[in-house]
Amino acid sequence: MLYLFDIDGTLVDTGGAGMAALVEATRRVFRTDGPPLDLAGSTDLGLVRDIHRHFGVEATPGSIDAYFAVYQEILDRNLAAGTFPGRVLDGVLTILDSLAADADRSVGLLTGNIAGGAASKMRHFGLDHHFAFGAYGCDDADRNKLGPIALERARAHTGRSFRAEEVWVIGDTPKDIACARALGAKCLAVATGSFTAEQLDSYGADLVVSSLEDAVGVI
Repeated sequence: MLYLFDIDGTLVDTGGAGMAALVEATRRVFRTDGPPLDLAGSTDLGLVRDIHRHFGVEATPGSIDAYFAVYQEILDRNLAAGTFPGRVLDGVLTILDSLAADADRSVGLLTGNIAGGAASKMRHFGLDHHFAFGAYGCDDADRNKLGPIALERARAHTGRSFRAEEVWVIGDTPKDIACARALGAKCLAVATGSFTAEQLDSYGADLVVSSLEDAVGVI
């Protein structure tokens, strides 16, 4: 089995460090405040394209890379400063350790974070040793297209090809559920983000739990 985890609201709560980095990066790059941002399940690439569109600026590969460089610098500073009350969410360490103990189970990331941002967050919270591969919010603006990328990287890392029915996508938003559906995978939705268990259930997740503590031994 392959388990693909979202980051924000699923594995960790950064205490707003990521949102603050996006807001400050926009101010630095565009010299003014940007549009309201909805981070729940969004990809960083999609958000940055929307920010460019808000200002009527073409989002070129160069301008996107330049923005992400500023964002990454600020994110790393925010995480290191300790001024954002972040934490690893309940049950995360237990379920990751449980999966790591089974050689037939592989674990990766499927996140809207850019690869550098994902690495910074995982390293900061001491989870980086669990995740050797993943699909990221810089791979495609459309989260529903990240699943096949994650499967290919899982194959490259493990030497094993996973069928969609062998995959669990674990996340905290309706967009995680939609991403799992697009892949043909199962979805474990966890109500540790901004959506309630009832809301997540209404979007058709295969399993909904209040926290990952309740998923240990279940998936």
